[in-house]
Amino acid sequence: MERLQKVIARSGYSSRRKAEDLITSGKVKVNNKVVTELGTKVTNKDIVHVEGNLIENEDLVYYLLYKPEGYVSTTSDEFGRKTVLDLVPNDKRVYPVGRLDYDTSGVLLLTNDGAFTNSLTSPKNHVEKEYNVRLEGLLRKEESTTICRGVKLDGYTTRKARIKDVSYNKNNLTTTATIIITEGKYHQVKKMFEFTGHKVLKLKRARFGVITLENMKIGEHRLLKPYELKQLRILVK
Repeated sequence: MERLQKVIARSGYSSRRKAEDLITSGKVKVNNKVVTELGTKVTNKDIVHVEGNLIENEDLVYYLLYKPEGYVSTTSDEFGRKTVLDLVPNDKRVYPVGRLDYDTSGVLLLTNDGAFTNSLTSPKNHVEKEYNVRLEGLLRKEESTTICRGVKLDGYTTRKARIKDVSYNKNNLTTTATIIITEGKYHQVKKMFEFTGHKVLKLKRARFGVITLENMKIGEHRLLKPYELKQLRILVK
């Protein structure tokens, strides 16, 4: 027997935390009866519906996608834009692990393992995300220091970051650099640099935890390798 929220999360329908909310709000049925107790356990013989949708225990899959610009990191888009799901197999219902902006490229993980997604995106686990940026203007050392110490954005203060590999193009007055953060709030990297007066012209996520884009072309996807999954799980233990 397994806890109901774990079964829902493993199906890929939602994260475990979201599954708990769905249960307590009366949106889950087991054998056609509404269940609201979080301690409820089920077997593979029980029939589970969430918001009217039958939950099936799919095999878990884990994809790495080299996301191109021009795709949204959602399962659907109200404006009809292309989504990252158009770039991976559709035989299983997978979801992005976190998001990359429409105009941002790079490492994006997709899976139907809700618990795995929740552990990687939880702020308490401090999983590193590394970005390559091109900025408008010349980034001064004191501005880098300000960003790395943490800046106040939208009512919160960013955690400590690292900036490295800074180089300047004095012909067009731009800066390229690498920034490493352990959060993933909405437009965070862009807002951090804008705080010091530098608009982000180009942004690419080069690394998520231990996962990089080595030997991949833009738009390509592949399954994560067993040792990569193991390393990611070690990161969030």
